[in-house]
Amino acid sequence: MRALVLLVCLSVGCLAQRPHPCESPPLLTGSLSVATASEKLMAYAKYSYDALGKRIRITEFGAYENKTFHLDVLLLFRQGVMYKINQKNQTCLKKPLNAHFHPLEIPRNASLLGQVVLGSSSGPGQGVLVNTWGGELQMKKGPAKYMSTVTEFGCIPVSTLFHTDRSGWMVTNFFNNVIGLVEPQRLIPPRFCQGAELEKSRDEDPMTFFSLF
Repeated sequence: MRALVLLVCLSVGCLAQRPHPCESPPLLTGSLSVATASEKLMAYAKYSYDALGKRIRITEFGAYENKTFHLDVLLLFRQGVMYKINQKNQTCLKKPLNAHFHPLEIPRNASLLGQVVLGSSSGPGQGVLVNTWGGELQMKKGPAKYMSTVTEFGCIPVSTLFHTDRSGWMVTNFFNNVIGLVEPQRLIPPRFCQGAELEKSRDEDPMTFFSLF
């Protein structure tokens, strides 16, 4: 009986621990949607994320100011190169990537806004425990505010609100996330990109996962 009481106390103690900032798995594959409060941008994308090799691939379809667009980019941070890929025409634009890699994570200086269950807590498998964090990032053109929600277990991204004075509020929702790289070849430049010449690029803000949109 005492052992049972001890086990219950330990379980309650674990659940009562305060959440801490975390880093998402280094290899992720999934989908996401993006929209701005001004309704100028609405998009759907598939992503491949490799924090170990510092590589990101985003294939995006959407509409901006009532005009449809398609964007396929491969970011190779270690090489300092970004490829804009056109699979239909078999062409590439190769540009310098003068930015540090920023992993999908909750910064250590983020503030915990709350912990909730998405779905229902009435039965096993009916809900997901998530934590919402808020904070501010310093960009070259001023501060950017964010509010990110991740799962308590695994630190899998769920949603992020991102705000800059230039673009206003932007919301990103993640779904169908899979730990690992489903298609590793997506993070390698296609053969038709081998002859692409490096173009000059003007100095811009440090690139993060959310500044791609």
